[in-house]
Amino acid sequence: MSLTPFPCNACGKCCQRVYLSEETAYLDRGDGTCQHFDDHSHLCTIYDKRPLVCRVEEYYKQNLSHIYQWDEFVKMNLKVCDLLNLY
Repeated sequence: MSLTPFPCNACGKCCQRVYLSEETAYLDRGDGTCQHFDDHSHLCTIYDKRPLVCRVEEYYKQNLSHIYQWDEFVKMNLKVCDLLNLY
């Protein structure tokens, strides 16, 4: 199944709020931010080996494709992105 890429703009907001999700809380370095987040570049220091939950397309295929259509899933996630930008 080929999907259009998730439209991530690499703002880092989801990486700075890993404590908000049970799926990512284990990545918390102690201040709510992912232990693999680079504060200066706002990029992942282990991008090529990041956990499945951080690989949006692959996570969707393995866990959610039977529940949501890709476009619906993207819209939901973009709403979450908007909410994270309010912090």
